[in-house]
Amino acid sequence: MLDYFYNPDITKESHLLDEEESRHCTRVLRKKKGDEITILDGKGGIYTCCIIYPHHRKTEYEIIKSHREEKPPYEIHIAIAPTKNMDRIEWFLEKSIEVGVQAISFIQCKNSKRSRINMDRIIKKAISAMKQSHNSFLPEINDLVSFQNLIENIDQSYERLLCHASKGKGYYLLHTATKGQNYHVLIGPEGDFTDDELQLATRNGFQMVSLGNSRLRTETAGFVACTLLNALNIQD
Repeated sequence: MLDYFYNPDITKESHLLDEEESRHCTRVLRKKKGDEITILDGKGGIYTCCIIYPHHRKTEYEIIKSHREEKPPYEIHIAIAPTKNMDRIEWFLEKSIEVGVQAISFIQCKNSKRSRINMDRIIKKAISAMKQSHNSFLPEINDLVSFQNLIENIDQSYERLLCHASKGKGYYLLHTATKGQNYHVLIGPEGDFTDDELQLATRNGFQMVSLGNSRLRTETAGFVACTLLNALNIQD
């Protein structure tokens, strides 16, 4: 099985892995001249390449062949309040990328337990998850913004869903979401959304939906919502 690497600028003239990818290629995986690797550009491009100059800072390669995968006919955007324990939100990030998500935004809510996140670390985790799952698309990942800012600037053409524990059986996400649409999904903080936040979301076209009878953790709710929407769109 070929090892996967990431280079968003692979179509440029200089065919070099960056220092981090080069170090992993030569020092960790012990790749040598003539070995084949697969490089993802994060935009659907998959490139089979041959190493022509292994180096721990700038491994050079040549492209043997390539193909491009099509995006799915729907988009899932999960807007989620980061948890106090970053390990949990990183778990959500990795699992949602494995399942399939096109965009993730972090939102600052009234009851949020965290006011900042390390975006450099988040992006590295996202790239690692993309490579590990052989997913050819790197989702758009947006830094922390206020709940109001996100709600008031969101694309109104998307189907808008807010996951809320109080909603009953008739409001299950799978009973509400429409197959083949683009989706904005709101996942609240550990202390849940406030009444004011719920009212603001409702005024901006969000439907409150349930993910089931159990009360889910923030990161679990985000992953379940992502999984259900993918399942809805791949079923016959």
